[in-house]
Amino acid sequence: MSTRLQGASLRKIGSDDRVSLYRLQSSSFINRYYVISSEGSSRLMAYPEVVGYDCYEATVPSTVAGMKYIFPNGGNVDILTILRGGLNYPVEEACFRCGIKVRDIHFLSCERVIENHVIKGLKIKYDKLRVSPDQILVIGDILATGDTIRLCLDEVVERFRTYGGSIRRIVFFTIGGTRAIDLMEQKTLELRELFPGFEGFDCLFYEGVFTVYEDKGATGINVPDIDFGWKGGAVCPEFRRYIMDHPYALLEKCIIYDGGARRYEIPVHFDEALEYWEGVLERAELIDPVRLVGEKLGYYESVSYEDWLELTHFQNLEDESLRHLWADEIRFLESAGTLNLAEIARKRISDIKAILKLYE
Repeated sequence: MSTRLQGASLRKIGSDDRVSLYRLQSSSFINRYYVISSEGSSRLMAYPEVVGYDCYEATVPSTVAGMKYIFPNGGNVDILTILRGGLNYPVEEACFRCGIKVRDIHFLSCERVIENHVIKGLKIKYDKLRVSPDQILVIGDILATGDTIRLCLDEVVERFRTYGGSIRRIVFFTIGGTRAIDLMEQKTLELRELFPGFEGFDCLFYEGVFTVYEDKGATGINVPDIDFGWKGGAVCPEFRRYIMDHPYALLEKCIIYDGGARRYEIPVHFDEALEYWEGVLERAELIDPVRLVGEKLGYYESVSYEDWLELTHFQNLEDESLRHLWADEIRFLESAGTLNLAEIARKRISDIKAILKLYE
């Protein structure tokens, strides 16, 4: 797990009726990291029921707000789409709405190499890259371990280096975790060696900088290095409040199921959600609900308001509502022992099966 968030704090730098924008600050950062929040992206990341075009549309307000902040005076950019998950991100539409000219759209298809049902690695099977000098690349993709992005960036950089192009800046929109920061800090040093004018990354996280599970978790069925969680991350107040208003959403497999499947292979996506809840039902008597809720919130026992602010990276936020959010989280944690996981799992299984019938 990344240690780069130690001492980091969120600072609110903008908000309107639809979107909140935060800067994640730390003296150790080379690059610029942000968290953007809207009702749409909160709903997307709380409920696996958000699928298809709605999955795409949910992030439009946040993406537009992010682009307006990064490019207040417009400009020219190139878009790099990493197939398929990158198609979920409305970066081209956001550019259009912000009056930003898209000079070109590049594609990379990065696919898993599977042998005997075991993932052996990654391979780029298709690309369309048009090399030119001084490019500003805009990318949208999920980033968990960072392996896909690393391979794609290596391919792009090698192509630019070989054919005389250069990269000035990379703007990255992601439902992603702390490993994004490790990767981008490292890549910035490498890119500045190759392209002395490289300005760095602007990385915008929807709803928070999450972490990935390091083990199977309290349920015994979470997937390490794939499933996202809150512990050790920096999740914005709006998303934490959204979850407290819909607390059973906290018990989902993770804050995002596979992005490609939930838009393009919807039955596969619901099968994954169903498999998780059937696993919870099967193991309900073995799962400690207090540990499960603590694992999801990022702390396992009641903490003081001041300690909570440090844990959540809210220590520099001036927001009177935070004390109420803290109190609600503590109450939920303290009442977790009364949760009937079997009953909750049965309800979720029934809900998902009813929706799945629509896609058979």
